[in-house]
Amino acid sequence: MLPATFQKNDKLANLLIILFSIIVFVAVVFLSRIKVDIALPFNVHVFAQLNAVINSAVSFLLLVGLLSVKRGRYSLHKKVMMSAMVLSLLFLVSYICHHLLSESTTYGGEGIMKTVYYFILITHIILAGIILPFILYTSYRALVAEWPQHRKLAKITWPIWFYVSVTGVVVYWMISPYYA
Repeated sequence: MLPATFQKNDKLANLLIILFSIIVFVAVVFLSRIKVDIALPFNVHVFAQLNAVINSAVSFLLLVGLLSVKRGRYSLHKKVMMSAMVLSLLFLVSYICHHLLSESTTYGGEGIMKTVYYFILITHIILAGIILPFILYTSYRALVAEWPQHRKLAKITWPIWFYVSVTGVVVYWMISPYYA
């Protein structure tokens, strides 16, 4: 196991994690309802494509992170998981840009595919809305070297984070043919 990166301060960590999670949630909810009308020299749906690429990379990093920790390669695990967090932050910025600059796109498929799309989309949105504090608490427990708590949280956090990153790509593949 690795030594602590930060000195434990649960009170400050709780405050920062809750505050950051609320700010991100509010930003995503409210900013996605605001449209900025700017004539850009490129198709704004490039942000959606970038989001899919980032989500693909996060999914890959999450798998590498899982395999590295199972093999006892803790230093690699830490680097990979921190990279996944940085990419997730970049995703958030790109996601907000896309929703600020583009109109909402309606899925144009029919039948069972429409049901599948909306099931994936709804579960993706709900889980994406709740995963951030789990990611941050899981990371905090690792950074203060509280390994039993980290492992316990990671068993919940990892599969949800992985599902959200993978379904983000699937949602993009399914909706992208309908972008105007």
